[in-house]
Amino acid sequence: MIWEAWLSLAVSLGLLASLATRIASTDLLAMVFLAVLVIVQDLTGTPNLPSPAEAVLGFGNQGLLTIALLFAVVAGLEMTGGTKLATGWFLDRAKTFRDAQLRILLPVAMCSGFLNNTPVVAALMPIVDDVCKRLGASASRLLLPLSYAAILGGMCTVMGTSTNLIVREEFEAKHDGEISFFAPAVVGVPAAILGVGYMILFSTKLIPARKAAVSASDDPKQYTVEMQVDPHGPLVGKSIQDAGLRSLPGLYIAEIQRGDSVIPAKPIEKLQADDALILVGALESVVDLRKTRGLLTPDDQGRKLEVPAWRRTLIEAVVSPRCSLLGKTIREGRFRSNYNAAVVAVARGDRRLTGKIGNVELETGDVLLLEASPSFLHRAKELRDFYLVSRVGSDVVRRHDHAWHAIVIMVAMVLIAALKITSILTAALAAALAMILLRCCTASEARRSVDWSILIVIGATIGIGRSLETSGAAQAIAQEMINLAGGNPRLSLALVYLVTMLCTELITNTAAGLIMLTIAIGAAGTLGVSEVPFVIAVMVAASASFLTPFGYQTNLMVYTVGGYRASDYLRFGLPLSLIVFAVSMVVIPIAFPFVVPPPLP
Repeated sequence: MIWEAWLSLAVSLGLLASLATRIASTDLLAMVFLAVLVIVQDLTGTPNLPSPAEAVLGFGNQGLLTIALLFAVVAGLEMTGGTKLATGWFLDRAKTFRDAQLRILLPVAMCSGFLNNTPVVAALMPIVDDVCKRLGASASRLLLPLSYAAILGGMCTVMGTSTNLIVREEFEAKHDGEISFFAPAVVGVPAAILGVGYMILFSTKLIPARKAAVSASDDPKQYTVEMQVDPHGPLVGKSIQDAGLRSLPGLYIAEIQRGDSVIPAKPIEKLQADDALILVGALESVVDLRKTRGLLTPDDQGRKLEVPAWRRTLIEAVVSPRCSLLGKTIREGRFRSNYNAAVVAVARGDRRLTGKIGNVELETGDVLLLEASPSFLHRAKELRDFYLVSRVGSDVVRRHDHAWHAIVIMVAMVLIAALKITSILTAALAAALAMILLRCCTASEARRSVDWSILIVIGATIGIGRSLETSGAAQAIAQEMINLAGGNPRLSLALVYLVTMLCTELITNTAAGLIMLTIAIGAAGTLGVSEVPFVIAVMVAASASFLTPFGYQTNLMVYTVGGYRASDYLRFGLPLSLIVFAVSMVVIPIAFPFVVPPPLP
């Protein structure tokens, strides 16, 4: 190999090693190694390395832009509670843990084929946690299967994962072949069916009941919160049991105030319009309660604030000894006029407060949960009324009235892309703009939803992969792999798959897919066979990350929340990896023959 090939190989191996050892953030490492190639080429002028302009072309890749837009689309679903609306009615009916598995894993696998699975898992993690709390089950036995189900579902279409999108765009940009929207489904669907079946049968046997290292539900403070039944909402006329309020995780209804009467919170008690529900629970549960459709803050104070809903945040504030409101009730404190804030809940040590929130007389040390503008955090520093003021999480007020808009936009985008009415990029662009214009999310929320580190890694890795091709390093590696496989296309395909799977466990799936794509295409060219089966193998293998927490972002997302150990991934993920590998080796050669089709006349 020429020196440029050795340099490209050294850069690629250096990237792989540094990502595997995690000596720095993934986006920084990708940019550093891309910079090495750019600087060397610019100084030497060699044509065997991509020029600076060619090296950064990946940042304008159509697939990369599509991924960014899909993050914004899912933000609309998340901010409106559309995911909960679309799945809640189905998940809330789960009676047993096995029932919950079926109701969660199957829909997730199907949805992930049409959505980037990273935001899908992010949106469903709190829902899974709620279901497990209600059933008295360990969330660890469902969170890891949730991640794996999303990965399996993402294999089924080119839109399901960022890897599939990028690999397809790179392949079609350089070659005459075409990968259709549902091409990966011939492997993904049987792999998903077998994989979900395996997880349902063995998750309780192979995954220990872990506990998260930190849980907001462990907060010793017991908040008292008042919620009002929306007279035009879906809860009117339903019993407490049927409304799903009987088994709220970490929260219970202490009483119902109906006019001047106090009604016991019996399961069969039917809710009426404007009923005031007095609930007691931990902070995490109170925050989640506010996402429930059909419940409003008392007298709908939140809507009367002089701050748009999308700019509000939840703030926890402790009443100081100097507070001018001591001895006054919350209603007399006129929080909306004095602080442009609404009191959502109040806690006083481990005591349960009775009656309506507005009638609670403030004492020193009371903890208030406020809905207010983020500027309240700065104003509070100047006020003597509160101390220990802090933002609660990063959750925002959900726009339930726009939930159906978000769902319709999402479905329309998928249908337009699948039917090839427009490109996936165009469909995603239109959907992202529709989410903003219809106020499902704001432009700032859409920007914040984008994982820029993923996009940077993708753009940089495309440039590094191009250097492997330009320098001839990919062709040399492919030749060695073919020699190792004895020139057998099936063995070569298996070897490409296994090396890709190994790489994706050690580094990021997108980086592994892009680097191995170049090598896989080189192997197909050397063998004189069709490139498509090798491309499909790279797509599937780059996503089939089940052995470590670090190879796939959704695996890492549930790692701490589920309280997992690295050994849990290996024990539960190894059989799943073998299932997907076996399905791929059987199905790919049948669905995508190695024989190159003759050119059309």
